[in-house]
Amino acid sequence: MTETALTLDRIRKSYRTGLRRRRVPAVEDLSLEVSPGEIFGLLGPNGAGKTTTIKALLGMVFPDSGYGSLLGRPLGDRRSHARLGFLPEQPYFYGFLNAERGLHMYGRLFDIGSGILAGRIGELLDLVGLPRGSHLTLDKYSKGMLQRFGIAQALINDPDLVIMDEPSSGLDPVGQKEIRDLILGLKERGKTVFLSSHQLSEVESICDSVSIVNLGRTVKAGKLKELLSVPGSTTIVLSGGGPTDSDRLSRAFGEAREVAGETVLEVEAGKVFRVIEEARSLGMELVSATPARRSLEELFLQTIRETSK
Repeated sequence: MTETALTLDRIRKSYRTGLRRRRVPAVEDLSLEVSPGEIFGLLGPNGAGKTTTIKALLGMVFPDSGYGSLLGRPLGDRRSHARLGFLPEQPYFYGFLNAERGLHMYGRLFDIGSGILAGRIGELLDLVGLPRGSHLTLDKYSKGMLQRFGIAQALINDPDLVIMDEPSSGLDPVGQKEIRDLILGLKERGKTVFLSSHQLSEVESICDSVSIVNLGRTVKAGKLKELLSVPGSTTIVLSGGGPTDSDRLSRAFGEAREVAGETVLEVEAGKVFRVIEEARSLGMELVSATPARRSLEELFLQTIRETSK
């Protein structure tokens, strides 16, 4: 593997639209970097440039300017495509094929030998939870089963990098959980996963890094843990005590709220020990003291509001 799985540096892409063929920018000065072995999330509202970015990575469109590399080679290099897997948002598969015949067809497109391919197909069906030897054709598959098959076809060439566009789109909560587990399993196998998703809770639960794009630009990027942390603030959870004790802590240190029978405060880092000492004097016990963090949804909405003005 290379030092970075993929890199985009100040990519620009515009399209001609309308009767006057006026150029409309889709991506402007967009930059991002994905490290090998991580799960990376590309986030943004509709029209932010996510689809154009994915097309540029796949060599389906060519940037007007800027530089990009995929697995150590320039964008569009076919040698990198042989190590790439892709699951589109709305995949189309030949409905008259069953899973094994469909995977065999995709494997032959990569010129994988029949002997190797037979074993790999069985392993992939087991990995995604689809039965071997089934005669059920793909046009009879549920949405969740098709997503599983889509992941299997994206892995048929044993890629180093897998790109997924809305992998949980249209799935029920059970299906979403199953797809999340599959993606985490890919990371455990050493794969790099690049996904675009509107499911912010999904991204928050599985991604190592994210990049938020708006109006064709990267407006926030980094490790998810760092982006969600609230600098200089600590969340303290206490057990025991009563309403009067919570009121006393609120007057001294700010709002103390009740959550599932426990008292929760967010205080400045320098006041943590004072809060703990005061709580113990009231007969309360410390459950946890952790750096405060916000949700990805809060970060996303705040970032989009600030960059859409």
